[in-house]
Amino acid sequence: MASLKLHRATTKKVGAAVHQHDGGSKAGMLERAFTFAFRGLVYAQIWEDPVVDMDALAITPDCHVVTIASGGCNVLSYLTADPARITAVDLNTAHVALNRLKVAAAQHLPETAFHRFFGDADSKANVRVYQQALRPHLDEVTQRYWEGRDLIGRLRIRGFAANIYKRGLLGSFIGSAHLVARLYGIDPREILAAATIEDQRRVFETRLAPVFDKGFVRWLIDQPASLFGLGIPPAQYVALSNDDPGGIRAVLRSRLEKLACDFPVSDNYFAQQAFGRRYAPGAGRSVPPYLDPAHHADIAARADRIEVLHANLTEHLAGLPAASRDRYILLDAQDWMTDVQLNALWGEITRTAKPGARVLFRTAAAATLLPGRVADALLDRWEYRAEASLDYTARDRSSIYGGVHLYVLKG
Repeated sequence: MASLKLHRATTKKVGAAVHQHDGGSKAGMLERAFTFAFRGLVYAQIWEDPVVDMDALAITPDCHVVTIASGGCNVLSYLTADPARITAVDLNTAHVALNRLKVAAAQHLPETAFHRFFGDADSKANVRVYQQALRPHLDEVTQRYWEGRDLIGRLRIRGFAANIYKRGLLGSFIGSAHLVARLYGIDPREILAAATIEDQRRVFETRLAPVFDKGFVRWLIDQPASLFGLGIPPAQYVALSNDDPGGIRAVLRSRLEKLACDFPVSDNYFAQQAFGRRYAPGAGRSVPPYLDPAHHADIAARADRIEVLHANLTEHLAGLPAASRDRYILLDAQDWMTDVQLNALWGEITRTAKPGARVLFRTAAAATLLPGRVADALLDRWEYRAEASLDYTARDRSSIYGGVHLYVLKG
């Protein structure tokens, strides 16, 4: 019953953000199908590059950061920039529970146990650690989530004994993609053995890219629901489809090419998760900043600066004083929004922003989506850093977005 209530809470909040069409229409039915899929854990790992984020945000010790939480990796990673406060909000109860678990772990686990819990995430010892060291520090709702069962009856906390990164909507999607590749005799892990960028490109062009031309794969990609596992709602699917003359297949192929070929896979934990379904083992591996042993002491000391809320971002901002926040990270949430919702959000951002405040967001398509949709009276208050945004987009190792965009409040 508790799990059902949690699911209903998420469904209601996500539905309010995603539903743009009547439920009886084809578009409306797709939106409601996405809401159903999105009600559980979606991202065990967030898919926005925090190194790029922190470069763009220029966080200083007096900054109060407001961000959408998602999988929580970036929320904790921002602590390495030493902000005064971080408020993380999310519509998804599973993401809220994951963020609260990570914060508690940062505060109460020694370094080795912390990295085993979230870096390896595949040890039975993690379940014992949860019971003994983490559970007493979690609120009742978060306890109920992790001690409840998922849709197929598995205890959720046991995900950390069996590779949590294979779970959730995205983890399942990546697993399905691996299965389809293997049907054609291809193991995506081949690219992780590449010694050079040139070797990576060879593997991509000779092994991975041809899969996009297979009849079944072409049909599958043309079904909007097939990409729900990437967290792509119907409105974002349309934006992606229009971003390349070759349509959605060309877009997905180019994004995978960037992930596979533009960065050394040994230094790209996003590629390791996509092609290997885990972080690479061993010392010196590529991991999110919050899992870098060099940052552990700072993460542990600063974790109490994080507040995690189950809330709509616009509604949260509406309850804040004017000129009270410094940095805003919207992820790709605006791709889901109507013009009315966009104007409401930017109205509250502009009202609550201090002089020099920065807003960072991503879009499925390459271009910023604000001009012509957000009122000129609001948008004219902000400077779009176009050249810098192109650089951030090129450097984002996750490679799944068309654009990374930075706006700075004028004056």
